Formats: sequence, C-alpha cells, structure tokens
Amino acid sequence: MSEVLASVALPEPTLVLPPPETPWQRLRREFMANKLAMLGLVLLLLAVGVAVFAPWISPQDPYDIGKLDIFDSKLPPGSRNAAGTMIYRLGTDGQARDVLSAIFYGLRTSLMVGGISVTAALAIGGIVGLAAAYFGGWIDALLMRIVDIQLSFPAILVALILLAILGKGVDKVIIALIIVQWAYFARAARGAALVERAKEYVEAAQCMALGWPRVLLRHMLPNCMPPLIVIATIDLAHAIALESTLSFLGVGVPVTEPSLGMLIANGFEFMLSGHYWISFFPGIALALAIVGINLVGDHLRDILNPHNAY
Repeated sequence: MSEVLASVALPEPTLVLPPPETPWQRLRREFMANKLAMLGLVLLLLAVGVAVFAPWISPQDPYDIGKLDIFDSKLPPGSRNAAGTMIYRLGTDGQARDVLSAIFYGLRTSLMVGGISVTAALAIGGIVGLAAAYFGGWIDALLMRIVDIQLSFPAILVALILLAILGKGVDKVIIALIIVQWAYFARAARGAALVERAKEYVEAAQCMALGWPRVLLRHMLPNCMPPLIVIATIDLAHAIALESTLSFLGVGVPVTEPSLGMLIANGFEFMLSGHYWISFFPGIALALAIVGINLVGDHLRDILNPHNAY
C-alpha cells in the first residue's frame, strides 16, 4: 500500500500572484506614505473647504456694509463687538470687518481666480504644445518662438502691463494670469508630446487614417497629462501668489472684492501702529495655502517621474 501511495504523483502547489498594481493604486500608496505630502493635502483640502463653505461658516459677511459698525474697527483678537453679541476671534480691520470672515472670503476669491486661470492656461498651452510637436516644421518653430518671447519676460511684469491696459476686476485678473501662464504648459506639453509622437501607437493611428484632432486629443493627450498635472498643481500656488501680489499693489481685484492680497494691503498701513493682526493673519492664511499646494505638487512630481516608476 505504501508503495502505491509513493508512486502517486502529488500536484505541485501553484503560486497565486496578487493582481498587478494599477497606476492610481501606486499613486495613492506612495502619496499616503509621505507625511509631508499628506500634510500638504490636509492644508489644501482645508483651504478648499473653507473657500467653498465660506458663506455658511463665516461669523459675518465682511462685505455687507450695512452690518458693519465703525466703532468696531481695529479691535484686537478676542474682542467683542459694541453690542456684545459677537466675538472677533482674529480682530477687525480698519473698516470694522471681522478678519476671520474676511480670510474665509479671501480664500474663496484667491482659489477661484487661481483655479480658473490655471485650468484655462492648461487647456490652451496643452493644445498649443501638442500641435507644435505633432505637426513640426514651421508650425513648431512659430509656436515655440512665441512661447520663448512670452517666457523671456517676468510674469509679474507682463501681468502689470496687461492689468494697466484692461483695468481692475476679477475677470481681468483671470485673463492676465491665463496669458502669463499658458506658455509654461505649452513648453511642457511639447516636450512630452515629442516623446509620444515617436511611439508606435501614433503611427498606427495615422495608418488608420484617423484625423489629427482625434490623434492629438484622444491618443496623445492622455499620455502627456502626468507632467502637465504636476505643473498645474505647482502653478496653482504661483497663480494665487501672483494674484495676491497684484492685489497688494493695487492693480488686481478692486477694494470691494475679497482677496487675501487686498486684505494684506489694507492692513499694511497699520503694521507700525501696533495693529499687526490686520495683515498678519491673512498673510498666514495665504502662506499655509501656498505651502499646502506646493507640498502636494512636489510629491506628485516625484511619484509621476518616469525614472522613479517601476
């Protein structure tokens, strides 16, 4: 009996491998493993949440002039209003506006301006860069020379010239930021598209007589998006900082519009008189928002770097 059992060949155990990790799973795993990236994500989500729900969580509508009391102007943090019904956690500014509420509304405007301008600049610059890489020749030379001219001037200088021509207003600032930023995306999109242009799937799409808009937008664009997403994330912080700088200089959004840069400018004249909180707390809010976006963008750049992929 033992000889029969010994002669029976037992099946070898099969090794069950886990399913391959998708790019999104890898992105989530590596992103969550970095503490600084998670801190930046928390700061970014906090800023976005405050901006979205500002009308509901703000103790006061700082831009409703009818509800402001001039006797409450320049009160220090923790003070009560003249009626004793409200506590100003971060004090008030020279127009008796609650600084905390003004910061909430200021984040709303700054993130909206930065988000819209970056999205539009990404769309315009991405299409220009893809077209330059795909067609090549004189089209590539012409488009890239325009990009070179754009990038040869400082962004703040171009924005100041445009706003001097267009005037003040949120829409004018958005237009100026789009014109300032699209060239960065065009340069990055062209570099990524040149790599994709030489791959076999593009040649296969051309052999199938697909139109160039379909080849560009449906086949090449998705493969060029990782570097553009990284640039968009980092450029969002740059757009918010640039908008705040323009508003601080008095050429951005008008005084009646909420903006972190305008809030800092409004309190700048009181810095030497001891009323530090009028500019200090909006500046801290602006710095935290920019730091959060930069931390997220820097780690996304490390993760999406093809040299670090496996």
